Amino acid sequence: MVTSSPRAAKRPPGPSGSRLGALDRWFEITARGSTVGREVRGGLVTFVTMSYILALNPLIIGTKPDAEGNLLGGLPYTDAAGQVIGANVDAAIAMVAAATALVAGVMTILMGVVGRFPVGLATGLGLNAFLAVLIAPQMTWPQAMGLVVIEGVIIAVLVLTGFRTAVFRAIPRSLRTGISVGIGLFITFVGLVDGGIVRPGSGTPVQLGIGGSLSGWPVLVFVLGLGLLLVLHVLRVRGAMLIAIATATVVAVIIEAVAQIGPKVGEENPEGWLLNVPTLDGVASLPDLSLIGQVDVFGAFAATFDGGFRANLFFGLALLVFALLLADFFDTMGTVVAIGAEGNLLDDKGNPPHLTPILLVDSAAAAAGGVGSVSSNTSYIESAAGVGDGARTGLASVVTGAAFLLSMFLAPLISIIPSEAATPALVFVGFLMISQVLKIQWDDPEQGIPAFLTMVLMPFTYSITVGIGAGILSYLLLKVARGKARQVHWLMYLVGAAFGVYFAQGILSRVLGG
Repeated sequence: MVTSSPRAAKRPPGPSGSRLGALDRWFEITARGSTVGREVRGGLVTFVTMSYILALNPLIIGTKPDAEGNLLGGLPYTDAAGQVIGANVDAAIAMVAAATALVAGVMTILMGVVGRFPVGLATGLGLNAFLAVLIAPQMTWPQAMGLVVIEGVIIAVLVLTGFRTAVFRAIPRSLRTGISVGIGLFITFVGLVDGGIVRPGSGTPVQLGIGGSLSGWPVLVFVLGLGLLLVLHVLRVRGAMLIAIATATVVAVIIEAVAQIGPKVGEENPEGWLLNVPTLDGVASLPDLSLIGQVDVFGAFAATFDGGFRANLFFGLALLVFALLLADFFDTMGTVVAIGAEGNLLDDKGNPPHLTPILLVDSAAAAAGGVGSVSSNTSYIESAAGVGDGARTGLASVVTGAAFLLSMFLAPLISIIPSEAATPALVFVGFLMISQVLKIQWDDPEQGIPAFLTMVLMPFTYSITVGIGAGILSYLLLKVARGKARQVHWLMYLVGAAFGVYFAQGILSRVLGG
């Protein structure tokens, strides 16, 4: 596979006492065929492609009231007359933004130093919406964050006991390849949607742009950024992704200054900027970190015993924790496999280096997200953009984490990067990752069909977890149907049963609620 930074053959680290410093030896920079410069560049690319979470997470969880009508931080959502208190919403958004950056920065640096793997961590999209829409309205925000902490602790225990690592290794190689390709398609779709190229259709699920055609200055910025990235790639220019993102951002700032486009607001301004409006309103600001520690770990479950044990509520909460756990568990697996494959970091069995520390840090990040009141933190597939630009080691994650910490103080500067300038990198990385499809034995239906379902359901359902679950269940079905049940690792059956419960959540919720 060709990338903007050609991969060097792996070389063993130098002998003790050589010119290789402690930094090089710990991060295995030379051993993985990289350089400090490539790691710094790749880390910055990963940050830029992930930075949208600093604007999106506050909008998802910072604007939703809990069961008591309070926002995160305990601020009331409405006044006595039922009117939304705008100042409180703005304060909650600012607090969530600062805490999101802090937790992402600390956990990403920890991943770099302990896991020594080029992946960034931040609040998981989908998980935060699940928390805001389904969980918080049933309890207080501190109690909802307590469920996140419980989920993270459970996953950490599964890592420490070796269970999570064992499940990771039990997944067949063909399915792992399907996961990598599926994630490539998934992030391509994400990039096209966030870039305004693909939108909800009229009479069709999706369509090209607005009314079947491309229109609007933001879309032009996306096309310009993608075109520049492709040209720089074929010319083998180092730092192609970073150059393309920076150039597209400058163009976006100029366009907004002249045309005053403004944000996309439903049907009122369909050609506006999707997320960040590229205007510079200052450079630095002081972060408000008062959300840290506002968590009630056992409060939600304690409520089930208030006035007597209520089985329906208790098992309903257990099902919510299970859903969070399973999504975190397998999203990370898919992300790590895909990034490892893109960076040529997997061993002969398809496993990344330092697997247990990687999974342990990711598990700790889930709990840290609850403690920070920002929802579960997880590994980001956008890290593949940094790997595509040369990152191969945990040093890149340290750079990404440091950028997140700095962004707490430079929020106005970071917010000028519109998604239309950053998402072309995701589309390009999708191209890099899809070439692995050649590794699947398509003439063997036991491998080809599960891999196919995994690949197509990830983008079509907008969920990595759903794709993995469909692949595993179909793999088990075909093995049993052909009389090869004994060839399957017993952990696969356990995982299959878990996914059966996951896909039946709606039915189980109605039964338990009835």
